[in-house]
Amino acid sequence: MFENPWKTLRKKSIYQNPWIHLEEHDVLTPAGKEGIYGKLHFKNKAMAIVPVDEEGNTWLVGQYRYALDEYSWEIPMGGGPIGLDLLESAKRELKEETGLTAAKWTEVLRIHTSNSVTDEEGFVYLAQDLTQGETEFEETEVLQIKKLPFSEVVEMVMRGEITDSISIAGILKVARILGL
Repeated sequence: MFENPWKTLRKKSIYQNPWIHLEEHDVLTPAGKEGIYGKLHFKNKAMAIVPVDEEGNTWLVGQYRYALDEYSWEIPMGGGPIGLDLLESAKRELKEETGLTAAKWTEVLRIHTSNSVTDEEGFVYLAQDLTQGETEFEETEVLQIKKLPFSEVVEMVMRGEITDSISIAGILKVARILGL
């Protein structure tokens, strides 16, 4: 396949908490010059869910995103510990954030969220045959839930009202799958 043109000389742990680990790497660049590279490792896999009911509706989750310092509308999503079944984590997230359970699950997308500085990997699922139940928000979550026609959510993406990368990719992929 392709050979890595970068050479790692040394790695140094800069910071870590239960969710992330930041490293600084001393490297030789592809041009053979010494340099540094920062790498952010996530301790969870990202997973997102596009729930679609029989009438063609979906659900968005709105919340204030601390790192962005702004409000964000997104598909339901969260993190699943590496090594645990991703689908089970996705089912948990959908229930927590929307109260929904689904009888049919389809993995539709694998995505790297920002491959220049992080190794974060995300997965998007299409959830169908939905049953509504009660939400189970985490203590750090203050969420708004919107049920909208899926076609309207696609238009929100096209107007730039949804900016989260996993949400955009998941919504557009599901739109293509469903022929919308």
